[in-house]
Amino acid sequence: MKQIYIFLLLTVLVSCKDESKEPAVEVKDDFTEEKVAKAQEVLSKVIERAGGEKYQTSAIEFRFRGNKYSSVRNCGMYELQKVQVTEDGDTIKDVLSNMGFERFVNREKLNLPDSLVAKYSNAVNSVHYFAQLPFGLNDPAVKKTYLDTLSLEQNKYHKIKVQFAEEGGGDDHDDVYMYWVNMDKNTIDYLAYSFEVNGGGMRFRKAINPKKVNGIRFADYENYAPKEDNINVEDLDKAFMNDQLKKVSEIINEDIKVVVGKDKCN
Repeated sequence: MKQIYIFLLLTVLVSCKDESKEPAVEVKDDFTEEKVAKAQEVLSKVIERAGGEKYQTSAIEFRFRGNKYSSVRNCGMYELQKVQVTEDGDTIKDVLSNMGFERFVNREKLNLPDSLVAKYSNAVNSVHYFAQLPFGLNDPAVKKTYLDTLSLEQNKYHKIKVQFAEEGGGDDHDDVYMYWVNMDKNTIDYLAYSFEVNGGGMRFRKAINPKKVNGIRFADYENYAPKEDNINVEDLDKAFMNDQLKKVSEIINEDIKVVVGKDKCN
């Protein structure tokens, strides 16, 4: 999967800025100014519909696959946590913040090599990232372009492609994410992405069980993989409609709790 950790590295540099502002990334290739502006307009509406400024001063807790996740954000400052209990009864707490990454086992801090710091950081961030979508899609590292308008399961959608700035993006900056935005509701009903870890591959997700908790929108997902290897990530919507995908899992976040701060960011 794309090293989403890049979002956090760049957030350190812009932590005091409004994350909803126009991203400062280079526009090239098929990312024309017109297409970028259209994608920006669509995703800004999606973010506002899902919670808008509430994300930036929120504390969120949820459980995913037996582990407890929590995040605290304050106008660009953040702390993301994952707490798991092993079969041996040990408690492992991972903490990712503007200050970096730390792992504690039974409250004792571990000294980790850089390779494990990157691995564990990405694991924590990716769960929070997907759980809190569309928050993050206007971050400075995000390159986006408007591809098309189409129909999926009797609804009309904006089709948006997302990649990442090459500078600071590491070896995975060529990974691709796709988002299908409901034209009537301004919600992300489907998404897809490619990834390189564990041999690489692609996933297509259909949002289910949408709900709002204290003004912030969440959704679970049905998770699909291609039946064949010859499908492009940009064509996963067509593959879904043509029964060329297989359901491999469900992404279910449980016990969601949200506390939103009263102050707004400048």
